[in-house]
Amino acid sequence: MPEENPIRDRLLTGLALVFLVAFLWYADNYFGAYTQRILNNIAIFIILAVSYNLINGITGQFSLEPNAFLAVGAYTSAIFTLSPEEKIRSFIIEPMIWPLSDMSLSFPASLLLAGLVTALMALLMAIPVFRVRGDYLAIVTLGFGEVIQVVANNIIPVTNGPLGIKGLTPHTNIWWSWGICIFTVFCVVRLVNSSYGRAMKAVREDETAAQAMGINAFRIKTLAFTFSAFFEGVAGGLLAHLITTISPSLFTFMLTFNLLIIIVVGGLGSTTGAIISAILITWGGEALRIVEEPASIFGFQYEGVPGMRMVLFSVILIFVMLFARQGLMGRNEFRWLKLIAWFERLTKTGAKAK
Repeated sequence: MPEENPIRDRLLTGLALVFLVAFLWYADNYFGAYTQRILNNIAIFIILAVSYNLINGITGQFSLEPNAFLAVGAYTSAIFTLSPEEKIRSFIIEPMIWPLSDMSLSFPASLLLAGLVTALMALLMAIPVFRVRGDYLAIVTLGFGEVIQVVANNIIPVTNGPLGIKGLTPHTNIWWSWGICIFTVFCVVRLVNSSYGRAMKAVREDETAAQAMGINAFRIKTLAFTFSAFFEGVAGGLLAHLITTISPSLFTFMLTFNLLIIIVVGGLGSTTGAIISAILITWGGEALRIVEEPASIFGFQYEGVPGMRMVLFSVILIFVMLFARQGLMGRNEFRWLKLIAWFERLTKTGAKAK
């Protein structure tokens, strides 16, 4: 069994990042628009999954708010990247209110602002929300998501109501989405491995016992909630400038439900699991489109069945839940030591077979 070696682990992590950057460069230069869009979606959902897992998996608070925070981030970023002239053309029911109508920021500044506005909203929301626990917490945060959708439909001078905001510049590309994705994973991993992360896990395991040991459970839950909201808001800004049009109907509970599936399949409490699951589900959802298209199989003409993709996807999820009840990773994280040990066992098995 190999021993722990922090220097080796850092070198291997650095090497993995070099390979990832090389792959992204190749994808940016040689992949088609459709494949690049899938890669952008994967990066955005990794950001959402690891940040959502922080509050649901690491801190153990059953929250159902991501669609609300995603909407806040998307609208904030979209509003501030539009020029005053574009706002005049887009807001045809009612003009945008001043001073928003005259304000315009660069894309990076709008993403930062989207994260800060969303984090501030989460901070204000945490005061009443964390007075309840468990199912009641889920109901309150679910209600918040519905409220945000109704508000977006009705404050027309800010959000353009049900018409939404269209004609956004497609700023989001592979470098923006994956750069922020890597930064998000780094920040979440550092937080989870810090004293704050250990306090979050203590709250998850037994909140009463954690408080008895001197941990301020309310402060820890608020920190996780706000930290998670910041990156969900940034992801909202990236999504808005990827699809270039947003409306209240985009941010329904189904978006939160999909994220919940991702973190449960990956393993609640595992950042690695959230990443793997986000990749598999986002890519797999597109790969399964083949079952809806006409094909010839051993001379038999298959016409394709609309909706079959989701049926097959659901069956796969059922099998995962039956045979991996704790998710793909459980609460475990990726470690180079385990990978090296597995590779050594594989090598020894191959040598014995010969």
